[in-house]
Amino acid sequence: MTTTTKPATPVADAAPGRRPGSGTLALRQGRLEITQFLRSRESVVFTMGFPIIMILIFASIFHGTIGNGVKFTQYFITGMIATGLMTVSFQNLGIWIPIERDRGVLKRYRGTPMPKWVWFAGKVIMVVAIGIAETALLLVVAVLLFDLELPGTAAKWATFGWVAALGVTACTLCGIAISSLARTARSGSAVVTPVSLVLQFISGVFFVFTSLPTWMQQVAALFPLKWMCQGLRAVFLPDSFGAQEPGGSFELGKVALVLGLWCVIGLVLCLTTFRWTTKRDG
Repeated sequence: MTTTTKPATPVADAAPGRRPGSGTLALRQGRLEITQFLRSRESVVFTMGFPIIMILIFASIFHGTIGNGVKFTQYFITGMIATGLMTVSFQNLGIWIPIERDRGVLKRYRGTPMPKWVWFAGKVIMVVAIGIAETALLLVVAVLLFDLELPGTAAKWATFGWVAALGVTACTLCGIAISSLARTARSGSAVVTPVSLVLQFISGVFFVFTSLPTWMQQVAALFPLKWMCQGLRAVFLPDSFGAQEPGGSFELGKVALVLGLWCVIGLVLCLTTFRWTTKRDG
């Protein structure tokens, strides 16, 4: 006789007769998601290692300044911080949620007493925790090896905080939404990875944004990554460098507006497209 094992949930872990509070449920689910992420060596190596490897490669190839005394490595590192945040949220969720859906994990979650929002909260907690760890690691490498100057004022740290928060929120919601495009577990990577790479190339991550063709800049301006990179440049590069941006300044108000708009778009897409089961399950 065979039995079906349901996924461990915060509700199932609670003592009989006790029902944990909403905050406790979310934290337990978040801890479970983080544990599962860390047990996947491929995810850890790609998510945490890719930005660092790219920094080491590009910093070894490109030298010199791009204006106002700003080194190319400084410019590139800000883009890789944005890319790291996008990878842990948009790309990671877009690949792994189809795997969970295809294996029936999401279907079994839906059949447990755990409120559905707790599963989403767990994903958000995982993204935030891994995103903070990855960003800290990138900053340590950049400061020690490439003389990146950390923000010297509280205002710049505050800008770093809200740009990262809005960017991660938008990318997390879009990652959950795009996961519904994958028909099978194997197709998740094929759907998400090309989108992620194209956005990196056109958003000023690997190249100085203003050196890209005008049409490419216009396309990139439609998506969050370009604005995340621009907002982070306002944090880590001199104020005078803002004159070299397409709009003649860092346009932080516009950065906040576009990233906030993408948070709304991502939420609407999640609410209208997310599926707990594969199409063959109905």
